[in-house]
Amino acid sequence: MSNSSNPDEFYDKLRMQLEDTSSWPSTYLYKFIIPTQTEKIKIIEGIFDNLGAVITTKQSKNAKYTSVSVNVRMKNPDHVIIKYKEVGIKVEGVISL
Repeated sequence: MSNSSNPDEFYDKLRMQLEDTSSWPSTYLYKFIIPTQTEKIKIIEGIFDNLGAVITTKQSKNAKYTSVSVNVRMKNPDHVIIKYKEVGIKVEGVISL
């Protein structure tokens, strides 16, 4: 995800790209980088709970950061964006890729 000065502009562009490149519903792969803290991983797991998501984590070499991959079937691009925003609000220090 970009560090765009205008998040709405970024999400509009993402929505258009998702509409153009996938047929919906579709499986989508989220990738997040977070400071290694169990509670932050649990928050992300909770956001995707009951969606049938496959969640994998991998710590960095020095264990300072954890990469969290979430593979989940989403209804449409708007649902993809809603989850990105929810993670951004609930998980401090998250980097969305």
